[in-house]
Amino acid sequence: MIDRKDMGSWLTGPDTSGISKYPGERLGLPESGPGSVARAARRIFAIVIDWTIALLISNFAFGANQWATLGIFAVEQTLLIGTLGYSIGHRVVGIHVVRLGGGPAGPLAAFVRTVLLCLVIPAVIFDPDQRGLHDKAMNTVLVRM
Repeated sequence: MIDRKDMGSWLTGPDTSGISKYPGERLGLPESGPGSVARAARRIFAIVIDWTIALLISNFAFGANQWATLGIFAVEQTLLIGTLGYSIGHRVVGIHVVRLGGGPAGPLAAFVRTVLLCLVIPAVIFDPDQRGLHDKAMNTVLVRM
């Protein structure tokens, strides 16, 4: 026989105890402030800045060749993130790339991450912690400075 306890299990809704309250909670990152996951607006603005820089260089040096623009963008991302942990756009908006343990991304992670970023699709598929496939592949995360 069905009793009230059985009815209450589906009336109260699904169990949400395992769902994160904010991006980065599962990773042990703070909800806001320095060290928190960089939100979409900052990430988009940073990539627009970096792409604009690459486009300007490509316009002057290579006659706006689309492959040259992509190459310049990739070199900028790989070199700057691999050495400093951030690109020019990241620095302007106050975010940087770190490994989940807190250390710097490093050259290899920056290279693989950049290749996947240039393919676009891995960057637009992301998890609840707002980490794209390019970040998940290299165990990195974009955080606020």
